[in-house]
Amino acid sequence: MKLNRRLFTTLAASALVAGLAAPSMAADLAEIEAAGTVKIGMLVDFPPFGIQDMSGNPDGYDADVAKALADYMGVTAQIVPVTGPNRIPYLLSGQVDVLVASLGITEERAQKVDFSRPYAGISIAVYGDNGLEVTDKAGLSGQSISVARASTQDSGVTAVAPEGTDIRRFDDDATAVQALLSGQVKLIGASNVVMSQIAAAMGDRFDKKFDLSSQVQGIAVAPGSDALLVKINGFVEQAKSDGALDKIHEKWLGEPLPDFVKTAQ
Repeated sequence: MKLNRRLFTTLAASALVAGLAAPSMAADLAEIEAAGTVKIGMLVDFPPFGIQDMSGNPDGYDADVAKALADYMGVTAQIVPVTGPNRIPYLLSGQVDVLVASLGITEERAQKVDFSRPYAGISIAVYGDNGLEVTDKAGLSGQSISVARASTQDSGVTAVAPEGTDIRRFDDDATAVQALLSGQVKLIGASNVVMSQIAAAMGDRFDKKFDLSSQVQGIAVAPGSDALLVKINGFVEQAKSDGALDKIHEKWLGEPLPDFVKTAQ
């Protein structure tokens, strides 16, 4: 079947446009300061980093950081809810000036956006009943531990577990946590984010045994936003040194900013 010439031309043009990378829109610090508002993209479905309060307003760790950043810049924060998939496109298209959106710093992402110095981080560790003496991977032998199947914590536990470790894999974090709470297992491989939620409900019943891995998160700007990035890095360094990030982290995750974030460059 032959394509109509006009249809073929239209399809070819569309394919060409789709194949070209759209140029990113750098944010201008002077324009932001003149406008008196900085548009900050933030997740609202990733507790405790990004949530909505009872009135439906953005809240959480990232919201507090976003507001503190705006105060440092001398402008008002306009928080724009974004999702995991659209947060970088929102930034590169100029719909937001900055992302404070739990964005882990990776080599792949660093090819698309410019990152600030780390302002937060997520760690994966082994946790368990605070009366259980496990201090390193050797202590896993003979113990039962739950993990979410095919997760970072699954990989981390599997890599270090000695012979005799009973690794029980569940469909998600929620069921892995339930196995711990119900006594099916004595230990769990989980993130500090998940465990902060458990601590909020259960108090200090469980504690960290040892770390498995960590990933730092950065505030992101579109490439070419050099003056803005310098300003943001100034904020991050000040917030680390004066304890502001410690207070925010303590508020939302129940502990000061981790050392691996404080020392990361």
